[in-house]
Amino acid sequence: MFSGIAGLRAHQQKMDVIANNIANVNTYGYKSGRVTFKESIYQTTSSASGGSDTFGGSNPSQIGYGSQVGTIDLMFASGSYSPTDSALDCMIDGEGFFIVGTKGVEVELDDDDPQGVAADMSQLMLTRVGNFSLDGKGYLCDGNGNVVYGYGYTKNVADPSHLQALRVPYVSEDGEVLDAGDTDGTPMKLNSVRITETGEVIGTNSDGESVTVGMVAIANVPNPNALEKTQGPYYSIGENTGYVLPFEPGEGTTGTILNYGLEMANVDLAKEFSEMITTQRGFQANTRIITVTDEMLEELVNIKR
Repeated sequence: MFSGIAGLRAHQQKMDVIANNIANVNTYGYKSGRVTFKESIYQTTSSASGGSDTFGGSNPSQIGYGSQVGTIDLMFASGSYSPTDSALDCMIDGEGFFIVGTKGVEVELDDDDPQGVAADMSQLMLTRVGNFSLDGKGYLCDGNGNVVYGYGYTKNVADPSHLQALRVPYVSEDGEVLDAGDTDGTPMKLNSVRITETGEVIGTNSDGESVTVGMVAIANVPNPNALEKTQGPYYSIGENTGYVLPFEPGEGTTGTILNYGLEMANVDLAKEFSEMITTQRGFQANTRIITVTDEMLEELVNIKR
């Protein structure tokens, strides 16, 4: 009976993960979960013994007590590209995460470290959802108001010495971007801002000339399954993620940027429904174990009659 109860619990947890996958089939940036089972504890009824001059050896006899959830993994394969009309929407085609957080967090890089390991990114969050826009003060923000972090520009040259909140110097009340410096340091009036396929944040002035004001950074996570999901589309850096390094898009193992679009969920509905059927059958089989055990106990009680 205890094996059946353990099996019910394990299959119910797997069904919860499947239901969450199906519920988020249209959620931008969602990564599907996968459940693996493992055997539960064993009771040894007889131990193994070695052979002798008279008798041969014997193997151990063990009785298992059901199954339990081994791991719940996230599948980080890229989802499909969903085109939009926004010049600030972007998707990572490949590995990596956008870096977002509150204003004022600076992540200095260690110049003495040949790997360029970030000193501390614990105050920042990671996300795969690139639905960005400019707020009233010119900060590049995601849909929940968290500012996007990247590299600032000096005379149109990327400054990779530290991460900073990306900001176009000023946005007027009617949404017009103002006072971005040109290559000579002279204030320039910008009419629009867009994110390019290389991750550069570029503004266009009234004469049609472009000026680069920043670059979106992509975080490389050695062990993404060690990330801890928080509320919404965000991940926090866990103890087992390894060194999380910020890169320019396409640098190292990070993916490139696909602009004018967002990443769809990577949920395979056909697979989820087939997993649902097999999980349901497993649940039913474990209920049958409990039913049969109950009938056996009833027969045992009725022996006295």
